[in-house]
Amino acid sequence: MNNLNRFTIMMEALTKLAREENLYLPPEVFQTQMEPDHPHLVSVLAEISPLPREAVFLGMADDGLPILLNLHDPVPGPILITGDRAGGKTNLLQVIARAIDVMHTPEQVKYGVITTNPEEWNKMRESQNKTGIFHTNTENAKELLQSLVIWSHKNKGTEQSILLFIDNLSALTALDEQAQQNLRWLLLRGPSRRVWPITTLNASAANHLKDWLDFFHTRLFGFTQNTDDVFLLTGNREATLNHLTPGFQFAMRENDHLLRFWLPSI
Repeated sequence: MNNLNRFTIMMEALTKLAREENLYLPPEVFQTQMEPDHPHLVSVLAEISPLPREAVFLGMADDGLPILLNLHDPVPGPILITGDRAGGKTNLLQVIARAIDVMHTPEQVKYGVITTNPEEWNKMRESQNKTGIFHTNTENAKELLQSLVIWSHKNKGTEQSILLFIDNLSALTALDEQAQQNLRWLLLRGPSRRVWPITTLNASAANHLKDWLDFFHTRLFGFTQNTDDVFLLTGNREATLNHLTPGFQFAMRENDHLLRFWLPSI
């Protein structure tokens, strides 16, 4: 049994005990005291290569198979990453971004970032695949949305795809009407035009953004404690997400159950 499996079993036992004793364990407990010794992204990608050129890496399932997004298949639509505060949502975005740096040339895949905390992305600033990292409350952020809409209308025949990372959907939906209109268009039409919005949202804010939730049929779930939030996001009253390790494990729908996956370190 490797360190990763030992850690997973330990965390499952701890969260089960917490539920039985009706204890609340904040995400910070898992992150600061029990950081897993999991493989580095570069080594993981080397082990599973070669991957299709149109594939973007999202994580590794517990069965050892990669979780991939096919950029040439628009059916999944925009992707919503949810979970409690400090649950690893930004980490997941950055794993995807770093995997793009490793696997793709800028001519194949690029990405732009709109975030309320640009400093969290400093380690990505030297990336050749990024188009920019912009604070949500700047004209640059609104200009990026506008430019992606324009690019989407002109990119027929191109093999390039662009990922739009929105780190904190709540903040972006508070922008002016033109920005919101561009965002809605990208959520509805972007994936069919090779523009893929991938957004994060704190689970506690989901109840205030129900109209926006309807845009996202593909959702990646991180650690979430509140059962009402879990039900709103998954549509399943029996689903639980408090067994996931914050910052490290996520789950996604696969038919009628949740498929768990983990993130390599970057």
